[in-house]
Amino acid sequence: MPDTRPNILLIVSDEHNPLLSGCYGHPIVRTPHLDRLASQGVVFEQAYCNSPTCVCSRASMMTGRYVHEIGVFSHHTPLRSDIPTFANYLEAAGYDTVLCGKMHFVGEWNQMHGFGRRLLGEPEQWVGDVHWNRKPRVRTEETRRRSNSHVTDAGPGETYFPVGYDAAVTDLTVRFLEHQARRPSERPWLFVAGLLAPHFPLYAPDDLFYMYYPDNIAWPKVDYEPGRPEHPVIHQIRRWLRQEDGLSEEQTRTALAAYYGLITYTDRNIGRMLAALDENPVLRENTVVIYTSDHGEMAGEHGLWQKFCFYEPSVRVPLVVRYPGGPAERRISQPVSLVDLAPTLYEIAETRTPDSCRGESLVPLVLGTAVEDPERTVFAEYHAHGIVSSAYMIRKGRYKYNYYPGYPPQLFNLADDPDEVSDLSADLRYRDVMDALHAELLSILDPDAVAAAVKESEFLSGLEAVRRFEFK
Repeated sequence: MPDTRPNILLIVSDEHNPLLSGCYGHPIVRTPHLDRLASQGVVFEQAYCNSPTCVCSRASMMTGRYVHEIGVFSHHTPLRSDIPTFANYLEAAGYDTVLCGKMHFVGEWNQMHGFGRRLLGEPEQWVGDVHWNRKPRVRTEETRRRSNSHVTDAGPGETYFPVGYDAAVTDLTVRFLEHQARRPSERPWLFVAGLLAPHFPLYAPDDLFYMYYPDNIAWPKVDYEPGRPEHPVIHQIRRWLRQEDGLSEEQTRTALAAYYGLITYTDRNIGRMLAALDENPVLRENTVVIYTSDHGEMAGEHGLWQKFCFYEPSVRVPLVVRYPGGPAERRISQPVSLVDLAPTLYEIAETRTPDSCRGESLVPLVLGTAVEDPERTVFAEYHAHGIVSSAYMIRKGRYKYNYYPGYPPQLFNLADDPDEVSDLSADLRYRDVMDALHAELLSILDPDAVAAAVKESEFLSGLEAVRRFEFK
């Protein structure tokens, strides 16, 4: 009997703030192919990563487990080979598992983590230890210290990273899909296309940069005034990124135009993949398409760029699913997170979800057989660059609660304050809310014990360097 289980095309970009997309309501950023995919499927309006940095988020996503459970605390901590991923489980369930492009495996280049084939390795494998810029150059201590140069050097122009790399990922993905149309595999397949854009460096192809520069941009909603008091952990991140002085109007305009351009470039690559898939009706009707990203991008909100914090532009991710025979033009507002991806893949593949998974399958929500839960809890944590201790987030209902061992917490009412300007944590009227959300956090982990364990981790050489930094 032929295996009729659906194929899965999982497209994972890097650092895509979902709010800067047409299908998420942005009035300027052009994402026609993603918008079309959204019109053919389901958009999750409140999707979150579980750790706002590349390595940690991807490891959590692939395992369906939280960062503290798998020990991937920073870019210096590899995912252990004895911790299974969704690729391991789908390969065991009879799927052909293929990875093409970035998944940010730390350590040896030959890591597979369950994938049967890998068509293209990590971006760094192209040219080694380089500074990601217009032309690769060997990293020096000076370039390592210039964290903000990724923003201040923004502009037009094609680069090795991300433009050239993503072109190669897309070419190989298209080639795979065209081959499947001509000679279908006997087994169903999971194909993961790992794009690097719109991750910095912020250099967009000329036509896409000038599509937005100089005036076709939306200014950040929350301004930053240098020297204005702010939460000490946010200030630590800002100092580590060398963003205390803010950007000039021209620098902000240029960086936004480049970031918008990279989003539209990512959309073009998604369009090429979808065109190759949809050209064959049989293949299209038996393939689930999922698009997401590993985390967001602040893009100037609160005067910050990159990620590393729990503000919505940093911790939110796009999540769009097109399911054969499923509903179209459906939008789901229930909070979900990337740990839900692995159990979703398991249900699609008709295999058992491991007990270790922290997430829940999204298939019932996609197919409309489950009722949305607006009070569902989403958890995120962060232990990596730029902070002295650890950070934890609970999102439940209208509230977001951020807990920092050794520092004051934060509380935001996202329904009334979506831009997270008014911290309610010191308001005694919200003491019961704070207590309830902290109890939710304690039901997941002991945050202080985990923070202490992270500090003692032998792998965190980068965090150790941060601890030696004298924050004011």
